[in-house]
Amino acid sequence: MTKHVAPDQPEASGNEGYHVPVLLHEALDGLAIRPDGVYVDCTFGGGGHSSRILERLGSEGRLFAFDQDSDARQNLPDDPRITFLPHNFRHIGRFLRLHNITGVHGILADLGVSSHQFDQPERGFSFRWEGGMDMRMDRRQTPTAFEVVNTYSEQQLHKLFEQYGEVTNAKTLARTIVELRRSVPLKTIPNFKTALNSVVKGNPNKYFAQVFQALRIEVNDELGALKEMLQQVPALLLPGGRAAMITFHSLEDRIVKNFFKKGSFEENDDSDPFGQTRIIPLLKAITRKPVTPGERELKQNPRSRSAKLRVAERIAG
Repeated sequence: MTKHVAPDQPEASGNEGYHVPVLLHEALDGLAIRPDGVYVDCTFGGGGHSSRILERLGSEGRLFAFDQDSDARQNLPDDPRITFLPHNFRHIGRFLRLHNITGVHGILADLGVSSHQFDQPERGFSFRWEGGMDMRMDRRQTPTAFEVVNTYSEQQLHKLFEQYGEVTNAKTLARTIVELRRSVPLKTIPNFKTALNSVVKGNPNKYFAQVFQALRIEVNDELGALKEMLQQVPALLLPGGRAAMITFHSLEDRIVKNFFKKGSFEENDDSDPFGQTRIIPLLKAITRKPVTPGERELKQNPRSRSAKLRVAERIAG
């Protein structure tokens, strides 16, 4: 995200040129941080959230910061209260246990792509640059976006463009990619955009934003990782502890909303149609509706317009 500092608020610490998240104060207030608490920042990035959490923690407080992007480590503050874990947050429980942590007071996740990632052409996150088709947040992993568009079947491509990008002509797009990749190199962003120019519907910028979102979600298994992390949240949170999730598109928000509300990821969970198994919810939604950026933040940071914050609290059970 681009830099956002409300005029009547002190500036956030951390690497401001790397990434300053949206809804910063709202998210931290939602966590209701206690000075001696143990907290997790699932998406450390530029350290904006983490630095503010540390400001609210006392000497006995602890913070565990996850980030699968190796570049984030450069933003780690010199503070003995923070432990950096260079891993995907889908492994949150495993790595907390390795540090003898069995319960925490708060978990925060800002699911957006950072400005640092968007603004590095070689990372391939933005269709505005001339980099390669990469899009990996963790460069130790595979596949790249190039491998997806060059190895997935037409049916697989159709499904991901339709479900993850809500691309209007997903079927045509998938068929065109399969036809073109036999003779046209799709390894760079300019190659990819030029080759597909004939199938673009409506505003080209909006169209390619949807296409790139779909590829990025697939490359990084973003929805799978989110679900795995959320499933661990109730067991990790201590009674009264809170989870704050900032999402940037409807797919993520729907997953978080449903899980906070009823502990499942489906709008209508028919897995037990006769009601013989009663699921006791362990989370209570604190935000009845998602918190969104105010006019001031929207004006200063247009990229924040799609952000939504949801907060839930662990209840005794």
